[in-house]
Order: sequence, then structure tokens, then C-alpha cells
Amino acid sequence: MERRTDTPEPPARANDYDAFAEAYAAENDSNLMNARYERPAMLTLVGDVAGRRILDAGCGAGPLAAALRDRGADVTGIDASAAMLALARRRLGGDADLRQADLTDPLPFTDGAFDDIVASLVLHYLRDWGPTLAEMRRVLRSGGRLIASVHHPFVDYMLQEPRPEYSATTSYDDEFTLGGRTVPMRFWRRPLHAMTDAFTAAGFSIAAIGEPPPDPAARELFPDDAHGLVARIGFLFFVLEA
Repeated sequence: MERRTDTPEPPARANDYDAFAEAYAAENDSNLMNARYERPAMLTLVGDVAGRRILDAGCGAGPLAAALRDRGADVTGIDASAAMLALARRRLGGDADLRQADLTDPLPFTDGAFDDIVASLVLHYLRDWGPTLAEMRRVLRSGGRLIASVHHPFVDYMLQEPRPEYSATTSYDDEFTLGGRTVPMRFWRRPLHAMTDAFTAAGFSIAAIGEPPPDPAARELFPDDAHGLVARIGFLFFVLEA
């Protein structure tokens, strides 16, 4: 008789957005942290975008790109995940300029191609910001802006056990619960001075650093959670000028 040996499934790969794109996009579209906190704050910081050429770096399923386009921007989106880009095409239409690209590689655009870049909760996936920021600076016109949001370094510092040196750049693992299953995530934590040093080394000047409250509507939509978000540190936002 043939003996059957079951081979255990390999462990899930961290940050594998292709594996949970649908569940992540559904969560991102309506939850407190993204839909009612981070995204409204980004749109406020970007301001009037009518007629501006904007690169959405790490566009995911396209909610921010759609909001910018609705405000009159000419939006291009890039993301490393093919599954997330497929969802973005479904949202934005077949004529949308969406390209698969990894932020650790050279960007597929000419010098000065954009007026603004938005990088919504993406930089904390990268160990080294230098090459990515240099490429972003290259594809921005002189006077263009990079508007970025990241995990707040104080929050990331408190999450890690054992507690790392605050001044060190270190990775840490987390888990998201999406569509009833748990998926592994990995992020890079760095101190605030390392962030600002990386921005200025890449040729950006810092116009604003923000720690905004959530959208006022969040208090009505998420009455049990909104107060806690107001009372604690959330994300950190930057407006940078090339």
C-alpha cells in the first residue's frame, strides 16, 4: 500500500498583499484608521489638486487615487502587488494609468514628471529610504511636494518587545486580521531624526510635520473607538518640498 505523507504548508510570507488583496481593500475602504483617519488627513494636507500631476506611490486598491482624481488631479498609481492593482483598475477604470513597480527599484518615469507624490503608509515597509526618496525627488518637478504618512515612531517603539534602542532602525513583525484569517506583516521602525535626516539628504525641505485628529465623522461612525484614537498617538504626516 502506498504511504501518503502530508507535507505541511509553508509559512505565509510577510506583506503578501497578493494573497489578501480583496479582504484588505474592503477593510481599508470603511475602517476607522484608514478611511476616517489617515486618508482624510492626507487629502487635507494635499489641498487643492485640480490640474496637478500626482503620483500615488503604493496606491493599493486605489481609494486615495480615486479621491484625488475626483478633486481634479491627473493621477498615476504604482504598486508592487498585481492583485491590488487589479482592484485599483476595477475602481478607476481601464484607462487609468496604473503600473506595477516596486519602490525599491528605479521609478519608471522621466525627471520632473509630477507636481506631487503621495506616499500613504508605505515608507515603513522599507529598510532603506535613501534610494526610494532619491527617485521620488528625481521624478518631482522643482518646487513639487511629497506628502507622506508613516507609522508614528513612538508607537512602533512601544510595540516592540524586547524594547529596542530608540535611535536604532529595526524591523518588527505584526499581524493583521483580514477576512477572518490572520496574515503576517513586517515593518521597519526608525526614530524621528532618521526620518527627517533621510528627507533632507534626498533634497527635500520639511514644510510641515503633522499629528492630526481623525475625521470628526469618526466619532459618530465609531463611537467606541474614536475617543481612544484621539487620546493616543496614531500616524505621523509630512509635507516635503523638492
